[in-house]
Amino acid sequence: MSNPVLVEVLRGAVVESAHRGAVSVFDADGKAVWETGDTERPVFPRSAVKAIQALPLVESGAADAYGFGDLELALASASHSGEPAHVELAQAMLAKAGLDQTALECGAHWPSSHEATIALARAGNAPNALHNNCSGKHSGFLCTCVHSGIAHGGYVKAGHALQEMVRDAMQSVTGAAHDVGHCATDGCSIPTYAVPLKSFAQGFARMATGRGFAPERAKAAKRLLSACMAEPFLVSGTGKADLALMQAAPGRIFVKTGAEGVYCAALPELGLGIALKCDDGAGRGAEVMIAAVLAKLLRGDEALTAKLTELAHPAVESRIGAKVGSLRPTAALN
Repeated sequence: MSNPVLVEVLRGAVVESAHRGAVSVFDADGKAVWETGDTERPVFPRSAVKAIQALPLVESGAADAYGFGDLELALASASHSGEPAHVELAQAMLAKAGLDQTALECGAHWPSSHEATIALARAGNAPNALHNNCSGKHSGFLCTCVHSGIAHGGYVKAGHALQEMVRDAMQSVTGAAHDVGHCATDGCSIPTYAVPLKSFAQGFARMATGRGFAPERAKAAKRLLSACMAEPFLVSGTGKADLALMQAAPGRIFVKTGAEGVYCAALPELGLGIALKCDDGAGRGAEVMIAAVLAKLLRGDEALTAKLTELAHPAVESRIGAKVGSLRPTAALN
């Protein structure tokens, strides 16, 4: 099945390129509310499911034992830009468990924040694992290990007790088997599993409503999504699409991007979960898709729809900052 063109890229008035993809919107009862494209095809969710992967941090009692609130839970669910506030908070989380950056097994890379990279280089420093966009998630993993009495060495490997906790949470929430045949390694070295796109939409509908969850999990899910919506900067960073989308309607929209053009989202007030994949892996295409889908689902709020529609039509600029084109969602997303 060939997925439809969902986003067009214009230079002037001419379509220069296009992005195909698939979108799934489900409610917590497992009903498809709206879909386009092949939502049965297994995809790797990458970082779009970090809020689900953070469930063991809360459910194990580690978050409460270390006094974590919205700030820490948002960072545990984040793909952050490596700005000082992100790095310092990850370091503080580790310190609560008696650890430091040397315990992190996610690897190091330069911050995605241009300003943070310049400041780091200007100071003559190299990035460490705290600058990794996944350091908040990994700090949460390590805190879970220490609190639970699990040896944390090798915590990123498939089969480690921590990763089994994460896999069990993912399977339970999405309702899809996370088996060896569909397992690969994510960029931060933990296992990632390819399952049908629609399973992630169903999972985030459950995360948003708690429906089908035991009371403890429902409470943990609500706490994590609420933390992300309360602290969207910590989930992403300056200038990031996730920040702009969640700030468009504080407390009403949860979104989380993943590598290779994946997005997951939840609308608690509507009890809906959303998952999408831009086929070519382009982040710019996925960002337009998620903004357009949110505008479609929240159409009753004219002011919010206008904000989201604007985000769904970003400009294409020249090297001197002049607008020379734009991206736009196609009729398939209307």
